[in-house]
Amino acid sequence: MYYPHPFDPITAAEIQLVVQILQKNFPNVPLRYKRVDIQEPIKKEVVPYIEAERLSKPLPEKPSRLLYALFHRLDDGSFYKALFNADKKTIIYAKQLPKHVQGQIDLDEMEEIEKLCLENPAVKDEIAKMKLPPGVTVCTEPWMYGTDTAEENRRLFQCYLYVIEIDHPENNHYSVPCRFSPVFDGVSHELIQMAYLPTGLDHSVVETQPWKPVKTVQYAHALLDEPVRQDLKPYIVQQPQGASFSTEGNLVSWQKWKFRVGFNSREGLVIHNVTYDGRNTFYRLSLSEMTVPYGDPRAPYHRKQAFDMGDVWFGITANQLSLGCDCLGVIKYFGGHTVNSAGEPVRLENVICLHEQDNGLQHKHVSYRTNTATVVRNRQLVVQMICTFANYEYIFAFIFDQAANIELEVRATGILSTTPFDNENGETLPWSTNVGSGVAAPNHQHLWSLRIDPAIDGFKNTVFYEDSVPLLVSHDNPYGVGYVAEKTVLRTSGSADTSVDHSRVFKICNQDVTNPLTHKPVAYKIHTVPSQMLLAHPSTFGYQRARFATKPIWVTKYDDGELYAAGEFTNQTFGLTHNPRPEDFPVMPHEKISVMLKPDGFFTKNPALDVPASTQGFNQSVLHQEPGPQKGCCGGSGGSGNLKAKFFRRTD
Repeated sequence: MYYPHPFDPITAAEIQLVVQILQKNFPNVPLRYKRVDIQEPIKKEVVPYIEAERLSKPLPEKPSRLLYALFHRLDDGSFYKALFNADKKTIIYAKQLPKHVQGQIDLDEMEEIEKLCLENPAVKDEIAKMKLPPGVTVCTEPWMYGTDTAEENRRLFQCYLYVIEIDHPENNHYSVPCRFSPVFDGVSHELIQMAYLPTGLDHSVVETQPWKPVKTVQYAHALLDEPVRQDLKPYIVQQPQGASFSTEGNLVSWQKWKFRVGFNSREGLVIHNVTYDGRNTFYRLSLSEMTVPYGDPRAPYHRKQAFDMGDVWFGITANQLSLGCDCLGVIKYFGGHTVNSAGEPVRLENVICLHEQDNGLQHKHVSYRTNTATVVRNRQLVVQMICTFANYEYIFAFIFDQAANIELEVRATGILSTTPFDNENGETLPWSTNVGSGVAAPNHQHLWSLRIDPAIDGFKNTVFYEDSVPLLVSHDNPYGVGYVAEKTVLRTSGSADTSVDHSRVFKICNQDVTNPLTHKPVAYKIHTVPSQMLLAHPSTFGYQRARFATKPIWVTKYDDGELYAAGEFTNQTFGLTHNPRPEDFPVMPHEKISVMLKPDGFFTKNPALDVPASTQGFNQSVLHQEPGPQKGCCGGSGGSGNLKAKFFRRTD
């Protein structure tokens, strides 16, 4: 089977091939497909190929194109993983997985559980007890929660229900949570438990009572009480000469950068084979896992911990992006394929957008002696994906700049997950925030793991950290102001902590390549704001499932099969501890966090020195309502510093 590059995403034809092979190997057996995707090439086999590409040498034979599938047998409920050789159109193996292993929830299963819940007689009885007025209905949101006891291995879903008071596609049902929550077995479809939710200041619960109408808190413009602002004028991003990037299939070239955009059902956006000015920097960059543990200690909320990648998957929840909305300027879109539960290929259009943006100044200096300035703006290339997980949205962007930095920026937005709470008399909870009448939003964390597979001037890299420590007062430091950077090499697999007190910096270096200026190994450093790690107690099952979130840095020896921080079935860990504000409801202004990979001794000088100066002729800015000629401060040759002789008059 033809494919253009070893890193390219799976095609519809390849999905069909896998399904055909499985149907032949499991005749007359009904199968439910969870995933059909590429098995990434073995690194040692693909490196010679991508190195020949980089060096413009004759290409060796491509590594075998491998595909794999996760699927259930519906006749006995068993769960399988199968591996295929796409070139030979053969199956390599199909093995049954242990009984305690569960696959992720798929979109078809989500709809089935929703229907199962709302059509269940016991659930209908509870809804009837609410005595809802005509036209008011109920919807449900299933949460696959793993387990909360050592003995429980069933595929369980906790269904949270909400009142739909307004018949509108953007109605905010999270504003009106119901007070009961059934649990279903996703395989047998049995109702396991009818849980009643605590609505007061303690763990006590009461059975369903008639519903008391409340004013919903809406976010959609059509449902707002207040008018939309009328004083916002258009902000139009135009690139009259087109974009500065070019693409060839999934290969992107921009400002000395080259990399390949990948996509799969689980991780969504993946960045492969990153080079800068022909030099290797990173083999693979991706989000490896994320978890959202909630801090309400009352049952059944102790089960509330989302693994949005491992249990739901980024790829299948990726938004179809739109011009003028999600990305501005000249846009290139990338799509992908996934499989539905019946084994049919599903095309995902426009799930990744590529565009440039201006992010202020890259660098500037004013020579006060000559009153001249060098000004360079910071053009960036953004590769972006947005995923919706029921209530929350996450905006993921890999951002490349002209100074050889790479930033992973994550923005959390969307709607808070809510709980019912009797707060009409001013009651408050220590682990939640009131966000409306009869509704509270619990404290929670968002914890992501960024997987960094480095290739700093080659594929044999070392990780170390540096601490800035003061020198002792001595003959060499008589004034007590000296400090040095102490280096600690991480020689074994394990975790490491950040240290604000020591301004600890983690670096990835190639000990076989020396910078001729510093006489030290070339390196990149990992720059991030220190994050609070997982707050759950080590005895909890949520902690045990999310051990990756207990430390900020994990360093492991490379293994082709180790892509996911929480395991295949549910490195740099960073996150947000989100104690909600009223201003976060009914839809949350984004919270932003990022990790940056910055060259540190990779070059001998600023790699962005050759970026053209910022000029008015190039940027064509316009003065705001000023009479007379419109002249920019940076002129046509790099500009002026506008430092008047009042302070810097030359005397020669």
